[in-house]
Amino acid sequence: MAGTEAGRWRDLGAYRARGLPGWVALAEGLDRMVTGIESPVDTARGLAARLRYLTASDAGYEAMDRAGIHVRPRTLIAWLAEEQTPSKANLARLDAAYWQLRRRNTVADLKRRLNNRGRGTRIEIDPVDQSQVERRHQRDLQTRSINVRGGVWDRAVDAWIDGNTDELDAIWDEIISSGLGTDWDAYTHVSSVGWAA
Repeated sequence: MAGTEAGRWRDLGAYRARGLPGWVALAEGLDRMVTGIESPVDTARGLAARLRYLTASDAGYEAMDRAGIHVRPRTLIAWLAEEQTPSKANLARLDAAYWQLRRRNTVADLKRRLNNRGRGTRIEIDPVDQSQVERRHQRDLQTRSINVRGGVWDRAVDAWIDGNTDELDAIWDEIISSGLGTDWDAYTHVSSVGWAA
């Protein structure tokens, strides 16, 4: 496997290892914690539920605006009354606005669950997939489990909701360097990160 430089894989795929940056896996784990409407946006039920959720508050209208939904009030009323169906592009925008608002509305709950009254949450880190790497180039990597606490979750959730990838990357480095000891740099890229909270 490629060597590391400043705690980073120099060339993750040089020997056909597969993985993703740890901060990406962390963000994906947070995404999985956000629940919502399961019916697709292009079904009557899914569309109606998203529209109800988005039009129930000023924050919903702001989310639609950020997503690029700029229609006349009568068009929105026709969508709500199921008299008119949004275009494919607007369906995609409505879905994006819905999930963005769901994420924003779950921030406090995510922090509470992950901080677990100060006890934190234990995460499991699966190392990069080396199944396609020649034996002589493989590194001895194991699935690792560490407890994350001390305000790290608050910062991680804030960075995730703000889309601050640099901060998420810095937080991931902090998590692995403080929790994994000297071999932390082998986990800058991972197959996955999971937890139950």
